[in-house]
Amino acid sequence: MDPATRAKGLRLAVFDVDGVFTDGRLIYSAAGEETKVFHVRDGLGIKRLQAAGVEIAIISGRASDAVSLRMNELGIRHVFQGDHDKLPLFGKLLRQFECSAEQTAFMGDDLPDLAVLREVGLAACPADAVGEVAEVCHWRASLAGGLGAVREFCEFVIRSRSSGR
Repeated sequence: MDPATRAKGLRLAVFDVDGVFTDGRLIYSAAGEETKVFHVRDGLGIKRLQAAGVEIAIISGRASDAVSLRMNELGIRHVFQGDHDKLPLFGKLLRQFECSAEQTAFMGDDLPDLAVLREVGLAACPADAVGEVAEVCHWRASLAGGLGAVREFCEFVIRSRSSGR
């Protein structure tokens, strides 16, 4: 099945953060405070996908106050951080939203994302995802993580859901 067909019945889109919403680099101040850089276009993509009726969730292996702040700004209520075993959290989301894995997308970029990527109906990754991730994904952005890959994915889903295909 092609990625556009997979996107048609999408009810839930789940995203990793580091390497997807960000470029994956960890930046620390001299005081030890971690900072992250988010692309504003990705935020608009998320808002547009929400407006199209798709629920959004975050599953990130790292915990960060910056992530909590940004996701709150975007109105994302389902944010899981600090757990590297993402599959049980994904299962919890499926039960909570009463949807099947086939009605779900996940966008990830690195090895901790593989288990969920193998379960979802639409597996997606940024252009710079590691090879093992890119191999299992149905859709790959032309843009890198942190540089608009999330927006590109959101626009793809919106177009696919509204097309007659």
